Amino acid sequence: MDKFVVRGGNPLLGTIKVSGAKNSALPCMAAAILTEEEVVLENIPQVRDIETERKLLESMGAHVELGYGRAQHRTTIQCAVLSDPEAKYEIVKTMRASSLVLGPLVARAGIARVAMPGGCSIGDRPIDLHLKGLELMGAKITQEYGYIEARADRLHGAHISFDKITVTGTEDLLMAATLADGETVMENCAQEPEVTDLADMLIGMGAQIEGAGTSTIRVKGVSKLHGVRHRINPDRIEAGTFLIAGAISGGDLNVDCLNPAHLGAVIAKLEECGVRLDVGKDNIRVRSEGGSSLKAADITTVEYPGFPTDMQAQYMALATQAEGTSVITENIFENRFMHVPELARMGANIRVEGRTATVRGRTPLQSAAVMCSDLRASASLVLAALIADGETILDRVYHIDRGYERIEEKLRGVGAQIRRMGEVFGKR
Repeated sequence: MDKFVVRGGNPLLGTIKVSGAKNSALPCMAAAILTEEEVVLENIPQVRDIETERKLLESMGAHVELGYGRAQHRTTIQCAVLSDPEAKYEIVKTMRASSLVLGPLVARAGIARVAMPGGCSIGDRPIDLHLKGLELMGAKITQEYGYIEARADRLHGAHISFDKITVTGTEDLLMAATLADGETVMENCAQEPEVTDLADMLIGMGAQIEGAGTSTIRVKGVSKLHGVRHRINPDRIEAGTFLIAGAISGGDLNVDCLNPAHLGAVIAKLEECGVRLDVGKDNIRVRSEGGSSLKAADITTVEYPGFPTDMQAQYMALATQAEGTSVITENIFENRFMHVPELARMGANIRVEGRTATVRGRTPLQSAAVMCSDLRASASLVLAALIADGETILDRVYHIDRGYERIEEKLRGVGAQIRRMGEVFGKR
């Protein structure tokens, strides 16, 4: 089980590049199920969840080729035959986005059998909204032995109003609606850039979609979709993580290959904290003197375009170094403060009451042995380790490998002292 060892104290200097968005790539890979023809996806990040999705599609009968060499961020998928339209538990148990294949499988094959996702460490991610929508579109849903089975000769258009904003629910039903008979109207939809990215890909395949990126999406079903070549959006969460890395380390960091339009709430909050940002067309230069220039500011996580829940843990690391007290309110997931005890081991002063964490800033952090509990918590611990006194050991970094592509190599390239290692001690 790999670990990171990080020696803090180095300002980050130079240029760091952002990879493609995992949370765009996963639904776009699932969308390849909707056509018999070849789909080529570019700017695919090399992270653990992408490999899991590849195994999932191949288990269903798809041919998936992950690029190598100069084409290492390109993936080619062809689902000419779906011989086994089932998402098996042993494959999807480590990936919460497994339910994204439910809609496209029913729409294309008339049947889907998907292992029910459990909760994950940051909270439950129920798929009841996916199932309600599919039932409105004519699917018959049964649940047994830990699997959900959906059947329909052909889905039909429906009026779907989500009880709660759901990104994966919006994406799943959007894919299903593209091959449904008639028009589907979805209300209270997620507006995240990842939804828009998926819609752009589907339109490139011949789908008729209006309103993606707004709360109401209209889809006129077509009888068939064709292949497409599509480039995945840059990862806005990775970009935000690197912006905070530059700010917290007191560096001069150019974060490249991003889309500033996707980072409005993060940019505004960092500027409120006293971070100097020079925003370009596809890059942001962050300049900071570290803790001495940072000011406390409160955040509340909400759906896009508000401050993202996936940036809350990273922001908390920054807040430990800001002058004053920051109040952080988590509205999306019920158990997303699992990084707090680990930050406290490093000297952070944080008090949690329900969904609110109060962070008293300008606190010196010291090295410690800490445990990664989920993807974004892992990122916050890396950020804290960059400024901690001494050498911090982060265990269970497979969590961070799910969503960050070679983060240790990228950070090392701009001056961080960080390396990956196996077990500290060999076996007896």
